Amino acid sequence: MTQRSISILGATGSIGSSTLDLIRRNRDKWRVVALTAHSRVDELASLAREFDAELAVISDEKRLPDLRDALSGSNVEIACGAAALCDAAARPADMVVAAIVGCAGLAPTMAAIEQGTTIALANKEALVSAGDILMSSVAENGATLLPTDSEHNAIFQCLAGNSSREVRSITLTASGGPFRSWSSEQLNAATREQALKHPNWDMGAKITVDSATMMNKGLEFIEAHHLFPVGLDRLRIIVHPQSVVHSMVEYRDGSTLAQLGPSDMRVPIASCLAWPQRMDTPCDRLDLAQIGSLTFEAPDEVRFPATRLAREAVEAGGAAPAILNAANEVAVEAFLADRIRFTEIAALVAQALSAAMPPPPTTLAEVLAIDRDARRRASDILERV
Repeated sequence: MTQRSISILGATGSIGSSTLDLIRRNRDKWRVVALTAHSRVDELASLAREFDAELAVISDEKRLPDLRDALSGSNVEIACGAAALCDAAARPADMVVAAIVGCAGLAPTMAAIEQGTTIALANKEALVSAGDILMSSVAENGATLLPTDSEHNAIFQCLAGNSSREVRSITLTASGGPFRSWSSEQLNAATREQALKHPNWDMGAKITVDSATMMNKGLEFIEAHHLFPVGLDRLRIIVHPQSVVHSMVEYRDGSTLAQLGPSDMRVPIASCLAWPQRMDTPCDRLDLAQIGSLTFEAPDEVRFPATRLAREAVEAGGAAPAILNAANEVAVEAFLADRIRFTEIAALVAQALSAAMPPPPTTLAEVLAIDRDARRRASDILERV
C-alpha cells in the first residue's frame, strides 16, 4: 500500500491532536514528516517518537534544550524558532496541515503553499490578514487548499461538482457560543471561566473566546470571501445553537444544500485527509430523531458587534482585515489575563480600526509589518483602558 506523507504544523493543539488521532487509526496509510509545537515539549517529543517523525520543531527557542533532552537517543531531527517552522512547512510532503494559531502561522502556511503541495488549512488568520496575497500564491504555485474549519469544509462539500456561478448565497452557521441568550448587562460581567465553556465544541482558549464574542464567525466570513469568491453580498451568517448544520449553499434554482454532522472536528479533518474520497472515523453517528429539532435565528450585532466589525473590515479591504485580526488577538489575550471586560474586546478592536489606515499590503512582509504595528496600537489602547 502506498503511504502518503504529512506534516502537521501545530501538532499539540486541538486540530493537530484530532488529525493525529485519525492518523493513529490509519498508521499504514501515513508517513509523518514534520511535527511542530510552540512550547509543549513533552507532548511534542512523545508524538514525534510515537509517529516516527523525521523532524520536530519547537518555536519557543528557549525550550530547545528540553526538546533535545526529551528526544535523546531517537532518530528525530530537532530544530527551533520561526525560521525552522517555515523550513518544516517547506519539506516535501503530500499534505501539510496548517494549524498554528494566530499570525505566527502565516509565514509557515505561505512556505507550504510555495511548494505547490496540498494544504489542509486550519489557520484562519492567514486568510484574514493576507487573503489576497495567499490566494494569489496558491494559484501561482498550483497548490491545493482544503478548508479544515467545519464551516468552510461544509461549504466546500456542498459546492462539490458545482460552479460558483450557480450560487445564490452561502450561509455560515454559528453556534452563538455560551452567551447567546445573555443580556448586555450579563455580557459586561462575563468571566474568563464562563467564556471558555463552549456548549458544543472542544477548542483552544483563544478560538473559544472568539466564539463567545462571535469574532470567530466574523473571521470565517472574511475567510469565506477568499475561499469562495461569490461576492460579499452573497455571504450570510445565521445562528444555529445545535451546531448540527455546519453551513449551507443556496443555488439559483432554489435548492439549498447543507452539510450536517456531529460537533467533532475529526469529521472535517477526515474530509481533508481522504479527499477526494472518504474515510472511516470514530465519531458518533448523527441521530436526528434524538436531537429532535434544529433552530435558527438572526445574529444580534448590537450585543455581538464583532461580525459587523469583520464585515466592515473586509468591505474596506487593504490593511483593515489584518488590523482587525491583530487587535482581536491582543484584546482576547488581555481578557484571558483578566485585564479587560468581555465587552471591551470588540470595543478595543473597533478603536484600533478607527485610526488612519496604512497603504494596502502587497507582500507578506508588509502584512506582518501591519500586524506588528496594529498590535502596538492595540496595546497602547489597552494601556489607556
